[in-house]
Amino acid sequence: MMSVLERSGPGTAEAPTDLGERGIVFEGVGKTFLTKSGPTRALDDVSLTIGRGEFVTLIGPSGCGKSTLLKIAAGLIDHDEGDVNLFGQTVEAAAASKNIGLVPQSPALLPWRTVLGNVKLPLQVNRRAKLDRELPDPVELLRLFGLGEAIDKRPAQLSGGMQQRVSIARAFYFEPAVLLMDEPFSALDEFTREMLRDELLRIWDRDKKTVLFVTHSVTEAVAVSDRVVVMSARPGRIRAVIDIDLPRPRPEGIETTLEFHEFEDLIRKELKGGWNHGS
Repeated sequence: MMSVLERSGPGTAEAPTDLGERGIVFEGVGKTFLTKSGPTRALDDVSLTIGRGEFVTLIGPSGCGKSTLLKIAAGLIDHDEGDVNLFGQTVEAAAASKNIGLVPQSPALLPWRTVLGNVKLPLQVNRRAKLDRELPDPVELLRLFGLGEAIDKRPAQLSGGMQQRVSIARAFYFEPAVLLMDEPFSALDEFTREMLRDELLRIWDRDKKTVLFVTHSVTEAVAVSDRVVVMSARPGRIRAVIDIDLPRPRPEGIETTLEFHEFEDLIRKELKGGWNHGS
């Protein structure tokens, strides 16, 4: 089998040494939520290093803390323990300088703004952001995402797949160092999901942004990732890290190959073990 299974202790997963500069670093991250029924431990001692230009996917049982970890990296949720930094910046500094691009589960588009207006929105609401990079032409960016004919349309005039295209284009617009994607294709039908996934990989392959991606789909995890991080049931810990040693760009039909299915089987095996021994 072509996979490489790394185990460096509970909750620990270092990036391969040949990835160069570290991109996203979680060190001993813990999170507890206070609920009506008492404290709920969501994450416990999570350490993970994602290298520059690496595409890493989080997968695990529902409620294992995948989205919580991603939201901590985005600065939407505070962590109780440990440290997080992105390319040497604190989360707060990275967010202020627009070094974080976030693609949520739903497109979160403003209905009264056009497609072009929605893509330009992040910089318009944060004019003080100090950007040290040249921004792409938003019209050309939208054409790259297949939205050239929809620039002046409102979200209500678009299909769900096209709305999510706009959301992804908006995250790419200000050239963030890190792209955080929280199950961005989960609400789409299978055909649209596969089409957008292939489109994302095609565009990602141009500049290799550092990506942390959350999904419930084993097939999707194998298709997009350099590494897949399998999390245990609550409280979320890193159970296993699996190197996806498949060629890039992914060749057509790779999902039908024996190697692809072996990676799927390995991830499913770890998922079952994480569910049985999560807490």
